[in-house]
Amino acid sequence: MKGISYSRYGGPEVLEYGEVKDPKVGPDSVLVKVRAAAVNPVDWKCREGHLHSILDAVFPVIPGWDVSGVVVQPGSAVTEFAVGDEVIGYVREDFLSRGTFAEYVAAPVRTLARKPRNLTFEQAAGLPLAGLTAYQVLVHALEVKRGETILVHAAAGGVGSLAVQIAAHLGARVIGTASERNHDFVRGLGGEPVGYGPGLAERVRGLAPEGVAAVFDTVGGEALIVSANLLAPEGRMASIADPDVVDFGGRYCFVRPDAEDLTRLTALAEQGVITVHVAETFPLKAAADAQRRSQEGHTRGKLVVTVDWPEEG
Repeated sequence: MKGISYSRYGGPEVLEYGEVKDPKVGPDSVLVKVRAAAVNPVDWKCREGHLHSILDAVFPVIPGWDVSGVVVQPGSAVTEFAVGDEVIGYVREDFLSRGTFAEYVAAPVRTLARKPRNLTFEQAAGLPLAGLTAYQVLVHALEVKRGETILVHAAAGGVGSLAVQIAAHLGARVIGTASERNHDFVRGLGGEPVGYGPGLAERVRGLAPEGVAAVFDTVGGEALIVSANLLAPEGRMASIADPDVVDFGGRYCFVRPDAEDLTRLTALAEQGVITVHVAETFPLKAAADAQRRSQEGHTRGKLVVTVDWPEEG
């Protein structure tokens, strides 16, 4: 099959398009014909070796953890899915090797859910990792409750934009940091935007004089210091970007595959509660360009790589 791979750590130039090894379908997996795979910052961080201390790389590595596609072969023990089912998945294993930037991926059923019927394959591909991250931080880590005020950093980004929608659905008041050009976008998601940079604390205090009940950090660094000073008494903070959040009494979170949580996200999408904004799509051959764009930052919503298949029938 065709796919993207890299045989050593490095920049986007190490990514190659060509023939890669066909995946083997284990008893608890299904073979998915990939229609789209979202790009996430973790993809280039893995490619550059930043996760080497926690994830072994079995080269050549096919990058990508997000997928939307169609089941073409269930494993021998699989009863959850059948040929022709449209699915989404956060297909992360405990090592780097068999990713989703390819024509096919063997996905364990524990990583999958049915694709939301009202989303395109491109939109659906952007839901698993970012949506699970947002959902697990808000629901499991921060336990956001109705009537609380929550601060979401980078509210126009892939994770942030979904976090704003989910938090608003939970009944929270959402303040979101974003660049000026994204303020209307954040308002459309259900948040109250505030600009980045100097004076952030004052701007947030202007909206929430008594502080915020919870902070969802996707940035790290200086944002943690500012955020810690914005918390109301008994406030909670979680970060997906900076383990130093524990020094401020917060919780560091790394998203995990969870079929039940992903199924809940499918339901929220089909109810019209959440949607995925696709900023740009790239053909599979141009995955290196997609990762370059991701590494530049400042993306509104999601970047997606697509696999073009001839029309059937």
